[in-house]
Amino acid sequence: MMERPAGRTPGTPPPRLLPWLSPKGNPCYLVTDDNGSYLSRLADDLEAVQLATGTEVLGLARKVLDDPASPYTEVRFAGLRLAECLADALRVAESRGMRVPVPDSEEGERTPGQATDNAGSGPWS
Repeated sequence: MMERPAGRTPGTPPPRLLPWLSPKGNPCYLVTDDNGSYLSRLADDLEAVQLATGTEVLGLARKVLDDPASPYTEVRFAGLRLAECLADALRVAESRGMRVPVPDSEEGERTPGQATDNAGSGPWS
């Protein structure tokens, strides 16, 4: 396990972004050819827990947010928990996206990390 992905040689799998941070708060990466290794399984299990927790928190937060009489402190608490769960879910998505095999890029095709043509067309753009 390392804190920063090293350079890759052709044919080596990309480093896996792990669902936890180092003691210094930096991202951790795993470099392995074995997706069934102990650390890989541990990361898979933690990702599953994080996503399940997000689903549960979302259900509970909706109840608070749907009630116009919810106290400010409950609404704030729900917002903070939702932000934590969103950060976890985005980290899982980033980690999984980094591990999706990329087909040989042809001219005009999108490469990993390259913005799509509809960037900036979301509801808050």
